[in-house]
Order: sequence, then C-alpha cells, then structure tokens
Amino acid sequence: MVLIQNAVLTNLSVLEWRGENLPVSKKKISPCPIDAMLTVIDGRWKGTILWRLLDGPMRTSELRRSIPEMTERMLIRHLQELVRDGILVRHEERVVPPCVRYSISEYGWTLTPVLEVICGWGRKHLERLGEVGKAIKDQ
Repeated sequence: MVLIQNAVLTNLSVLEWRGENLPVSKKKISPCPIDAMLTVIDGRWKGTILWRLLDGPMRTSELRRSIPEMTERMLIRHLQELVRDGILVRHEERVVPPCVRYSISEYGWTLTPVLEVICGWGRKHLERLGEVGKAIKDQ
C-alpha cells in the first residue's frame, strides 16, 4: 500500500522497487517531476529573484539592492543557474560602464502559477507558525 501511495506521488518508489538507479546529486536529472522542478528553483534566493523579476527586467545591482540579505556572489551564482536552465534571459548592453539586465524568459513565465501557489502556501504556513508560536507562549 505504501509503495502504491509513493508511486502515485513521485514514481520514485516504483523505480527503487525495480532496482533502477536514481540520481543522488541534484545536478543529475531525476525522473521525478517534483525533483525536476525543485532542481530549477532550489536555492535559498531563486524564488525571491524570480519574484522580483515578475515586475520587469532589472539590472544586477538593482536585484542586489532589492535583496540586501543575499551576497553578490550568491546572486551571480543563482542568476547564472537560472539563465543556464532557460528561466532567465541575460541582456548585455555594450556600453561603458557595462549594463546587464535580467528578465524572465518566455519559458520562465510558465513558472508564474507555481510561484504564486508556493507564495500562497508560504503565507498560510507562516500564519500557522505564528499561531503555533502564540499557543506555545500562552501555555
């Protein structure tokens, strides 16, 4: 019964049951659709970067200022990965000083409904955590 439930959710149990090798590294493609999606948006800041870019293209420095908790190194790394995965487009203007803007690609826009659902769930979860925290304090 558990095998069937897990197979319905991700098909991973069926693959494990058949003895097929599954990728251990997030860099390898998993046959699980949930893992495939998570490898693209996995990372502490990728969702935030995408959320910021929903309003339109932004320069690297604008993105950096809009997420002050993130280091520049991490921003560059996430931007490179999102461009590599086809989620973002990098626009480089040949001017002095150089100007680079990032925007969401046509393919990347297909993630918008997913981000909205994740954001809505996150809000509910934060509310729940607040209620749980309040209940614990009241005890």
